[in-house]
Amino acid sequence: MQRSTGEYKVKPIKKTIRKLLGYPYPTRVPKGVFVEQWIGISTDEFHRAKDADVQYMRNLHPLIEMDWSRSDCVHYLTSLGLADTPKSSCLGCPFHGNAQWRHIRDTSPAEWEDVVEFDAAIRQGNARANATGNKLLGEAFLHRSRVPLDQAPIDHVTAAERAALGDEAASALEDGVVNGCSPWSCRGEADPVQDDFGLTA
Repeated sequence: MQRSTGEYKVKPIKKTIRKLLGYPYPTRVPKGVFVEQWIGISTDEFHRAKDADVQYMRNLHPLIEMDWSRSDCVHYLTSLGLADTPKSSCLGCPFHGNAQWRHIRDTSPAEWEDVVEFDAAIRQGNARANATGNKLLGEAFLHRSRVPLDQAPIDHVTAAERAALGDEAASALEDGVVNGCSPWSCRGEADPVQDDFGLTA
């Protein structure tokens, strides 16, 4: 996930910011020219709040400054009639649960087609890494079942899965990882933990 954060989030953000500032790469951004980037990381995940690694960006974390947790954010959105606001994450995030995959499939056919294509494209890993001899040992899949996304069992958690996994892990399979990703930092930056099936959770 660290690679996906850099490749699909950080690099495009930096590229866009440089373009907006009028200093596209490789033009040097003058000292003192910067943007303030507000990042919505709550107090529950304060450890993910980081300073920018370049001088032309200043990261601000307003939710932490206001001492707001995720539940404070949900309460506020509910007060505005926006209780059904989904958590932010990448379309092709492997931390999605079955419910999130179903929602994409059932409400956005174009996005579902994109994510199925992305799932197929990652099967053998990163093309650049493969070119340098760092091939995957096995195959990559977005769904925990390790089958192509359009064939994955996303319609419900089966009784056998629930019995094998236990209630907490079965809930994660259905609902996704609670502490998912933000647009700037991926949950994958945390140390990986393996579950009983050897899957990185």
